[in-house]
Amino acid sequence: MIAPAGWRVELHSALPSTSDRLTGLAEAGEAECLVILAGQQTAGRGRSGRAWSSPPGNLYLSALLRPAGPARDAAQWSLLAGVALAEAARGIDPEPDALRLKWPNDLLRHGAKCGGILAESSLRSDGGLAWLVLGFGVNLMAAPALPDRPTACLGRAVPPEDFASHLLARLDHWRRLQAAEGFAPIRAAWAGFGPGHGQVIAVRRGTGTIAGGFAGLAPDGSLLLESGGIRLSITAGEVQEQEARSGEAL
Repeated sequence: MIAPAGWRVELHSALPSTSDRLTGLAEAGEAECLVILAGQQTAGRGRSGRAWSSPPGNLYLSALLRPAGPARDAAQWSLLAGVALAEAARGIDPEPDALRLKWPNDLLRHGAKCGGILAESSLRSDGGLAWLVLGFGVNLMAAPALPDRPTACLGRAVPPEDFASHLLARLDHWRRLQAAEGFAPIRAAWAGFGPGHGQVIAVRRGTGTIAGGFAGLAPDGSLLLESGGIRLSITAGEVQEQEARSGEAL
């Protein structure tokens, strides 16, 4: 695979988890811009401790960054990773417009999940980010079933190493732009992949669910919903339903 200048890549035929290996290296002081790519995972993880089925042929990649800035910016890096993933996927899919992002960073194809990102971080004693690990999983050859949502593969199967090259190029582009111009360009780019204004979204927070029309992203990356004439800013939660745009299927 081809990595941008300054990036280092560690290839494995199989690992329990690319992110577990990389977080261990991060804690031990590994420099940023290290990537772990595995052909298969035996103990892959998703959000909220869920297992991530990891058959051969799909993408399992984790990237280490050490961004300057406070801990609250970690959520913005998660959105940045989503933009990089969506751009890489659109670059190879024969139906690029079928690909959308679900807040904060699930990749959907015709409404079905085909990729996701797990962002993990640690803090310094002064409250800044010590390190950030972005774990990417993308269905390239197989779409393992999930109990609560439909799944899909990208529209064209490519070797994981090839997709990883596209992904790292976009991730490097956006991290450099973020360093130069801040979060605003990422926010604007995410909006191009996200729901349409007014699309109905349901978000689970704790034991409750909030539904409303999508009203964009706040300057800090929070999800904005309009419900009953009130605009709500949601900083954490899991989108349960995202009403499909015209022509898409959930």
